[in-house]
Amino acid sequence: MALKLSSGLREDMLGLVAAIRGAIIGVGLDFVDGAGSNDSITDGGNGFVTEDFAPGDVLFVQGSTSNDAACTGAVLLSVVAGTIEVATGTVDTAEVGLAGTVVAIARGGSLKDIFRDGVLRIYSGSQPAGPDYAISGTKLLEVSESAGVFVHGAFGNGLEFGAAVAGVIAKAVGETWQGTGIAAGTAGYFRLCANPTDNGSASSSLPRIDGSVGTSGADLNMSTTTITVGATYTIDSFQFTLPEYYGA
Repeated sequence: MALKLSSGLREDMLGLVAAIRGAIIGVGLDFVDGAGSNDSITDGGNGFVTEDFAPGDVLFVQGSTSNDAACTGAVLLSVVAGTIEVATGTVDTAEVGLAGTVVAIARGGSLKDIFRDGVLRIYSGSQPAGPDYAISGTKLLEVSESAGVFVHGAFGNGLEFGAAVAGVIAKAVGETWQGTGIAAGTAGYFRLCANPTDNGSASSSLPRIDGSVGTSGADLNMSTTTITVGATYTIDSFQFTLPEYYGA
């Protein structure tokens, strides 16, 4: 069996370059030393969510008095409209942002980024000819973090991958990939979707991965392929290996 990558994913992977995006600039940015708790940056304009900051993004800071080098490269731990949190010890010195201070994020440099806060859907029947095609069969199971409700475009309950090792990328350690049966049937294939809205229709731009489902020898092996409404199913292992030139 072989995983199938969508055209949109292949195009994203061929241009794996992190981009600076979502900048917040100017007065109203405060750097806060958490004194043993998470450090934070606050925005009086409450713009972090609307500017698409998300947990796991890499921070970029320029124009502060003392925190450019200290904060640039830090990973965002949490995001709300007016506050982003980073690990304790990140903020070098508490300070009020100056008019020219820039706080932004770098994103897009890895497959881990592409599928951050994504969702795994399992369907009955044979998989489509490729991920660019519309889904077929019945959606039996939607796998999210701890079976929580997944919403495209939101952070909560989306799936995360860990850091790649020797070209292998796998589900993040400590996450529980789980779903509750929403229809009865026999699992035939899965589609891994990224966080942007994906209703399953044909697309040559959305990042997706399709693969077979079985009890052995499939792209995704489960203890049973018989899905029952209301029953809970856990994906204990999900990993794949990319060709070396993709820089997994």
